[in-house]
Amino acid sequence: MLSINPKEISTAKLHAYMLGTIAPRPIAFASTVDTDGNPNLSPFSFFNCFGSNPPILVFSPARRVRDNSIKHTLENVQATREVVINVVSYAMVQQTSLSSVEFPKGVDEFVKSGFTAIASEKVRPFRVKESPAQYECIVKDILYTGKEGGAGNLIICEAVMVHLHENILNDAGRVDPHKIDLVARMGNDYYCRASGNAVFEVAKPNARPAIGYDAIPEFILRSELLSANNLGQLGNVEHIPDAAAVEQIKSSSMVQDILIRMHQDREGLINHLVLLAKDLLTQHQVENAWKVLLLAEEMQTTAP
Repeated sequence: MLSINPKEISTAKLHAYMLGTIAPRPIAFASTVDTDGNPNLSPFSFFNCFGSNPPILVFSPARRVRDNSIKHTLENVQATREVVINVVSYAMVQQTSLSSVEFPKGVDEFVKSGFTAIASEKVRPFRVKESPAQYECIVKDILYTGKEGGAGNLIICEAVMVHLHENILNDAGRVDPHKIDLVARMGNDYYCRASGNAVFEVAKPNARPAIGYDAIPEFILRSELLSANNLGQLGNVEHIPDAAAVEQIKSSSMVQDILIRMHQDREGLINHLVLLAKDLLTQHQVENAWKVLLLAEEMQTTAP
């Protein structure tokens, strides 16, 4: 284990460790204007939402580590108290990266990066037409965390108008993660794409009681075939299936196939049942996985 005292290493090195381990981070593609109305556009990965009533977004254009300078976005926000936060999809990530080039003050990053500027309804900064979701915001406060290079400047914004492309919504009117196809920042030059195989579901446990990890039988806990995530799924049920339910799963075709194929190999039979349960967990069939595991435990205890 590498243990680090932040005060005993360089800011640049600590910065790299933090960006590599606190990830992936959503990207705030911030559009601002200066007091003369000149647009500025820049991405920031120190960003998230922190409330919905009122809708609060916070991002931080931190001081540059190398020379302690501040960014045009911060200067503009300090002067105008307005910003549009656009989200970044995979289809626009390369252009977004291009906008992060440190062009001289007054240069229009919309033009330099090839994005389309469209007028906002309630604030002066423009929106990015290509962004699948755009938040017009007024700045409620700015918290300055320090005066040295790497210090954060937390811009606390309230969204006063939200724009969503309709093609990111599913039939129920909710945002489809595959359709919006967001990207997020990792460390160094790495990004990740929040769609395809990167998207998975974890059932929220707060809607009902759960038995907990400590209620899982020792046979299951000791299995080398089940991961910690598998065990977490098993602990997130209201109750363990009873003997009748276990008997019922025994007659299913998936279990019968294993019982027939492995009838002369008790250890192999048990392992195959556990692997079946693991596969059921990946399909979110947690109750059936429980039944199969309890059947495997039963056969383990009755093995000759």
